[in-house]
Amino acid sequence: MKPSPLLLATVAALPSLTTAQSTSCPDYSSFSQSRHEPFSSGRYALSSARPSPSCRTFTSPALEALLTNVSASISDPDLARLFTNTYPNTLDTAVRWRGAAASDPAEELTFLVTGDIDAMWLRDSANQLQSYLSLLEPDTKTDSIAGLFRGAINLQARQLLTSPFCNAFQPPAESGIRPASNPAADTDAVFPPYDKDKVFECKFELDSLAAFLQLSVSYHEATHDAAFFGRHSWLKAVRALLDTAGAMVAGTYGPKGEVRESAYRFSRLTTRQTETLANDGVGAPVRETGMVRSGFRPSDDAGLFGFVVPANMMFARYLAGASLIVDGLGEEGVEVGGLAEEMRAFSGRVVEGVKRFGVVHVPVLGGNGSGEAAVETVYAYEVDGFGSAALMDDANVPSLLAAPVFGFLADTDAVYRRTRARLLSQEGNPYFMKGSVISAIGGPHVGPGMAWPMASIVRILTSEDDGEIVSVLKELVASTDGLGLMHESINSNNASQWTRQWFSWANGLFGQMILDLKFRKPHILQRSFQ
Repeated sequence: MKPSPLLLATVAALPSLTTAQSTSCPDYSSFSQSRHEPFSSGRYALSSARPSPSCRTFTSPALEALLTNVSASISDPDLARLFTNTYPNTLDTAVRWRGAAASDPAEELTFLVTGDIDAMWLRDSANQLQSYLSLLEPDTKTDSIAGLFRGAINLQARQLLTSPFCNAFQPPAESGIRPASNPAADTDAVFPPYDKDKVFECKFELDSLAAFLQLSVSYHEATHDAAFFGRHSWLKAVRALLDTAGAMVAGTYGPKGEVRESAYRFSRLTTRQTETLANDGVGAPVRETGMVRSGFRPSDDAGLFGFVVPANMMFARYLAGASLIVDGLGEEGVEVGGLAEEMRAFSGRVVEGVKRFGVVHVPVLGGNGSGEAAVETVYAYEVDGFGSAALMDDANVPSLLAAPVFGFLADTDAVYRRTRARLLSQEGNPYFMKGSVISAIGGPHVGPGMAWPMASIVRILTSEDDGEIVSVLKELVASTDGLGLMHESINSNNASQWTRQWFSWANGLFGQMILDLKFRKPHILQRSFQ
């Protein structure tokens, strides 16, 4: 079981027990690496991976009722076990601390760890809570799902105001939890500087800003609670977000050929190319396109060509969505000026940049049979505005494959359909891992041969083909090495070689996918995957 490169570079303190847990509770990082009875009655005899009720970090009667209801509609015992293990994983294991701001007892805070790394990623924590949208409803109680969302939004707002270019953060001071160690960050030479007692990692990833907006929009759409966003620091955080993203729009060169000073740079002493940026930490040159330059991808890996197209898609979609929250605040008498219009205009420029520069012409795979060089248009993963493009996808969301999942476009979009076909082939995507155990998109973060279940889950979420869905589900059921949890990655030809047994985001996403199938294609849940 090979740990991921990120873990090799990180000696993170394992999560200690919350106040709601007994001192007799096992460390989940170790617990999740071994099998526990009762096993499922299917071919794979999957472990029971939930902590005992007294050891869970958050309890929700609504969640337990949903688990019972949905698992009863799943005929295959191994698939049912996977659902009951994975869907509650964030609530069971990753709610590291809940409390209130020292300066305002009414300001809820929620600190969520990503799993086996004791830090809070903006992207991961937002996605971890997305799993529970079906349970989110208006509720003023702090110990509710709505309270978890509000606490995470408030803490993310604080984090953005603390270091808006950073992606992962330490526990809030109010928690009394000691900051986790990240030796890899000790060699950082980052501008602007950051406080390592507050920041765990400072890679600028546009999707981190998009994740804050996504979490905000999701809460607002489910609860219609616009007033919440006017009570604490949300508007200030949006201002910081716009200023940060706006500083990363300009091209490398000015009108007279001068090299512009970059608002962000990152350099690190490392043996991995994906852990640092070229050109003294600035990255590859870019031409202004309307999109926002990102130093790193959603995988935390350094990008090649500056503009990560799916990250810009997600940013544009949720920036426009969040402008409606600002509209609502204005209607309630909060002074917002022209902020909503500014957000919509910025979103529109990014969308135009994606359409103009993110769509590229490529040779048709296999040709058209006539001997002529046939071409088609597809979305590139990254571009620089000068004509360079990375034709690939990465498993981490936002990905090109996931564009319909986060609502940038419909899954019937013609350019998307062509892109999707290429991404799910070895001929069109250098990081599509085909194997006897699982065939899925991976990425440079773990390397060739390592397929990511997260990408398989997204593949199901973007498919209407029963045959494709059943085939991919069968691979997922067979790929957990008996542990009954979604791994970060799996050797496509050997299910016993994997990275990260405790990855809450992937677990929650699997649960989301089962809920989606129950609504879209309930007959598939009646199938056997033995």
